[in-house]
Amino acid sequence: MKKSLLLLMRHAKSDWPENLRRDFDRPLAARGEKDALRMGKWLQKNGLVPDLVVSSPAQRARATAELVVGRLHIRRKRIIFDDRIYEAGLRQLLDVIAAHAAGSDTLLLVGHNPGLEELIAHLASEPPPRDERGKLMTTAAVAVLEFNGKIGTRPGSGRVLQLVRPREIRRAGPEDAV
Repeated sequence: MKKSLLLLMRHAKSDWPENLRRDFDRPLAARGEKDALRMGKWLQKNGLVPDLVVSSPAQRARATAELVVGRLHIRRKRIIFDDRIYEAGLRQLLDVIAAHAAGSDTLLLVGHNPGLEELIAHLASEPPPRDERGKLMTTAAVAVLEFNGKIGTRPGSGRVLQLVRPREIRRAGPEDAV
């Protein structure tokens, strides 16, 4: 049976300038830009190039998706900005996946917590590993879920193959630097 992959990525580290009024408009911090590029490089190095990228339209998620796509040499028209992802809970994220996964063997969804953590808990057949601080989806983290057949939305239908955080890659050494 053919396998499919769902890549879940939390937006990279954001900034909150004093003059900014809306959470939606928060830009990436300098570290966030580096981490987004680093995670794009990691995806490329591991052959995890999505057919389609679906991202929250919030500035920090949009910038993360665009940096990753640039690193993967995917055409920007392969990014869809879906308004439902911003501030989404589990139900909305499942609807987004159902709407976009049909023609995709590897789908990358860029979004926000706590929705992404709820989604992983719902889809994963076993609980994924947390970092040493007890965190699951830190900023710019990528969870790789594998499905038998098409990407699914049923509880426990996916298997977490990897959950990688930028901090782990930074520790790995200079060859993984951006």
